[in-house]
Amino acid sequence: MDEAWINRYRKQLVRSISPQFLEEIICYLRRLDLLTAEEAEQAQEASSLPEQVRTVVDLLAGKGSYASQSLQTFIETTNSQLYLHITVYEPMVQKHLESLQSYYGNGLETGPLQRLTNLLLVEGLTDVQQKEHDILQIEATKGLQNVSKSIPLEKLFLPLSKVSIPPRISVTIGVAGIGKSTLVKLFVYTWAKGEINRDIIFVLPLTFRELNTYEKLSAEKLICSAFPHITEPNCISAGAARTLLILDGLDEFKTPLDFSNTVVCTDPKKEIQVDNLITNIIRGNLLQEASVWVTSRPAAASQIPGGLVDRMTEIRGFGAAEMKDFLDQMFLDNKDLSGQVLHHIRANRSLHVLCTIPGFCWICGSSIGYYLKHSTDQPQETTGVPKTLSEIYSYYFKMALSSDWPEKPRETLRIEQAVNSKKIVGSLGRLAFYGLLKKRYVFYEHDMKAYGIDLSLLQSSLCSQLLLKEEMQSFTAYCFSHLTLQEFLAAIYYYTAAKRAIFDLFTESGMSWPKLGFLNHFKNAVQRSLQAEDRQLDIFVRFLSGLLSPQVNKLLSGWLLVKDEYNSFRSQAIGFLQGCLNTDYAISSRAVNTMHCLHEIQHTEVAKVVEEAMKNESLAGMLTPVNCSALAYLLQVSDVCMEETNLSNCLTYNVCKSLLSQLLFCHNLRLDNNQFKDNVMELLGSMLSVKDCHIQRLSLAENQISNKGAKALARSLLVNRSLTALDLRNNSIGPAGAKALADALKQNQVLLSLNLQHNAIKEEGATFLAEALLTNHSLTTLHLQKNAIGAHGARRIAEALKQNCSLKELILSSNSVGDNGSVALAEALKVNHSLQSLDLQSNSISSAGVTALTEALCSNKGLINLNLRENSISKEGGPAIAHALRTNSTLRKLDLAANLLYDEGGKAIALAMKENRVLKSLHLQWNFIQANAAAALAQALQSNSSLASLDLQENAIGDKGMAALSTALKFNTTLAHLHLQVASIGMAGAQALAEALMVNNSLQILDLRGNSIGVAGAKAMANALKVNRSLRWLNHISLAGAF
Repeated sequence: MDEAWINRYRKQLVRSISPQFLEEIICYLRRLDLLTAEEAEQAQEASSLPEQVRTVVDLLAGKGSYASQSLQTFIETTNSQLYLHITVYEPMVQKHLESLQSYYGNGLETGPLQRLTNLLLVEGLTDVQQKEHDILQIEATKGLQNVSKSIPLEKLFLPLSKVSIPPRISVTIGVAGIGKSTLVKLFVYTWAKGEINRDIIFVLPLTFRELNTYEKLSAEKLICSAFPHITEPNCISAGAARTLLILDGLDEFKTPLDFSNTVVCTDPKKEIQVDNLITNIIRGNLLQEASVWVTSRPAAASQIPGGLVDRMTEIRGFGAAEMKDFLDQMFLDNKDLSGQVLHHIRANRSLHVLCTIPGFCWICGSSIGYYLKHSTDQPQETTGVPKTLSEIYSYYFKMALSSDWPEKPRETLRIEQAVNSKKIVGSLGRLAFYGLLKKRYVFYEHDMKAYGIDLSLLQSSLCSQLLLKEEMQSFTAYCFSHLTLQEFLAAIYYYTAAKRAIFDLFTESGMSWPKLGFLNHFKNAVQRSLQAEDRQLDIFVRFLSGLLSPQVNKLLSGWLLVKDEYNSFRSQAIGFLQGCLNTDYAISSRAVNTMHCLHEIQHTEVAKVVEEAMKNESLAGMLTPVNCSALAYLLQVSDVCMEETNLSNCLTYNVCKSLLSQLLFCHNLRLDNNQFKDNVMELLGSMLSVKDCHIQRLSLAENQISNKGAKALARSLLVNRSLTALDLRNNSIGPAGAKALADALKQNQVLLSLNLQHNAIKEEGATFLAEALLTNHSLTTLHLQKNAIGAHGARRIAEALKQNCSLKELILSSNSVGDNGSVALAEALKVNHSLQSLDLQSNSISSAGVTALTEALCSNKGLINLNLRENSISKEGGPAIAHALRTNSTLRKLDLAANLLYDEGGKAIALAMKENRVLKSLHLQWNFIQANAAAALAQALQSNSSLASLDLQENAIGDKGMAALSTALKFNTTLAHLHLQVASIGMAGAQALAEALMVNNSLQILDLRGNSIGVAGAKAMANALKVNRSLRWLNHISLAGAF
């Protein structure tokens, strides 16, 4: 050991020491008095971790050999792996870092990649992700991921808690074009710069397209072949250096992974089949100590058994702001065009959803931008902005042919270029089609030659926009710029070949029964798509259908299509597609895709009829199988369903069953008044229980649900992670149903709102729900009106409220709570300061009950809204209410309508309002209040500066009371709503009010219906309205633009 050690390994120390280990080093050096407190503080205050380490190293370097030896000894004895890394592996590591920084830093812009720095933690793959095409996944979920926690990129391979361990196998999923490879590139480059995961010594990024070029490999040869500078692969295979192996693009691997028949191999030097090598690494038979990160499209990720995956994450798509930024970057020199493109995308819900995928957003944005730039030049060419997938991709190909890209000027196309382009598209189309059938998405030079593709022509501008080329040391790989481009090219090839083919084109060898005529080939493609379990032909048949549309023919005729040739096939193709919908089977995504095909072919009549019925809420009786398919399609694409999907009063058991797979993704679903019985609740319960469920609000009001149906829903609440609001108003779940839901609430911590109005749950049901409130910490709204819970039920809920701190709104109206129940609730309000709204309407509460409640209000600091309408509060209750109003500082709305306050009670409340500075709304309707109380209230309004709404309707205040209020209105500047219906106001009162309106600038809503103001009174009001500029509504009639 000598002083040179600390200088020799200065760079390695700065790069390798983690924050936690640095703290240990500083503590150790402080104990040895090799660092003073000031020096330790100086190091810790450095701007970044590397600077902190550098400060410590510099300080020690100036303190002689003992300091250097002490640091060396401490690292060697406490962190032998780090010591080995610093002293033995570092030259190898340094070369590795330089290699990665050079390769992965090239062209990587970190600005637009902020979206990738936070991934979504997911609990395995959903059914939709395992079974559906990527585009169908995005359409079904409307581009929105289910509720998930996020994890920052720098914590992707760290434990989630102090008691857990780092994940060994991590899988990140994302649809085609979402940015999986870009994510890997970002991670590797950021790690190589030393900014994240400094505890990982080696990051080894590999792609499955590289692995496709090998037949056999050993674990060590895998490392050496990809990273020749790693001369000691045993340090990785033996676990001496912490390693992260990245396997990018499982969906591009040529051989499916078969974990059930894996041949076990534990020898890192033994060469085995590459697919066996990968399964052994994932199983932990090889590279046991290494962490493994696999990226994949969702369906391909299902090859890895869930039990082997320690952490699964998902890349989220664009949000609204990110989509705008992306388009702004595309059209950097033309922000106006960028704005127009975004406007058109947002106007088309289907395209807008798909544009959450960056790869698709580029294609869509480019196409719409091209259209907008040239629509004025050639107005006869098209009838409108591209709306269908086929139109988008047709414009993209036109743009590719003319080299008119957003980022560079248009090139003039020569005749020989056009001929070559047509030839290239034909050859690439054949490659694309048969690649699609074989699930091949990456191609190599031998594939190109096998399909007669001239490699020299791949340098053209057209090919540069259709194909991505990746050159490695030992191979050159090609893939289409986006999966959908491969599918569109495949459709063009099939469309062109089907017109002359005499054998089944799906059999590449040509050996099949004769199949003549385009329509036979079209039907064959559609049928194969409908029968395919993996759904990988769905977008292909959409494009194939779209090539029969007049719009696409107009765009591509003279180049790829013959002008107007679609006329011979279109009507029969439409008939065949509609025939595919005439089944009694459940409406699956197959039927939805067939509707998409009809949309692409520009046959939208069925969808328009159903959409119009949805708007008018007249679907009842018209949901045939075809219309059900159209409805399922509209649930995804129609603006009618954007805020709320209202399927009330139109569904039967069978129709509901057929639509289940589509209802899953409706965020706000109303199924009221469908006469649903318990058997439908079994269906809905199963739907709510699956991972795919995105339903957040579900209304089942006014059906025929009993306790059995409630139990089915309750079972789903035990596992559901999306539902936040459940409305079961006006059913018959009874005490047993309430118990089932209450038991579910003890475990469910997602549901925020539960409405059980008019369900006959009685005292027993209220008791069960009270028990749930003791442990539930998520429910904020509970509606229990009209359930006959009585005083006993109210007392049980009150006891729960003393402990519950999450409930914000409680409705107990029409429940015979009485004074006893009110007293119990009042006691709860003295300690509960989280409840904000309490509704006790129609509960036979008299003076005793209101006295207890108002006494509680004097100390309560949380209640904002109290409804005591339609009780038996007499004039004796007025002073108690007044006392509360003088003391309470939180109550904003008080409803005392339909009680027995009379003038005495009204006057007491009015006097309190002179002092109250927080109440915004006061309802005193139908309280036998007359002129004296009205005058007292008027006097209060002259000084009160908080009250915004006053309801005195159905009180005989007369002209005298109105005159007093009118005087107050001349001075008051806060009252905005004044309700005086049926208040015995005559001509004189109206004239006084009119005079006040001449000067009042705050009143916005005034209601005088049911009074006898006469012609003179009306005339006075009319004259006042010519001057008044604040009033917006009079007698429930809008005054906007009236004067």
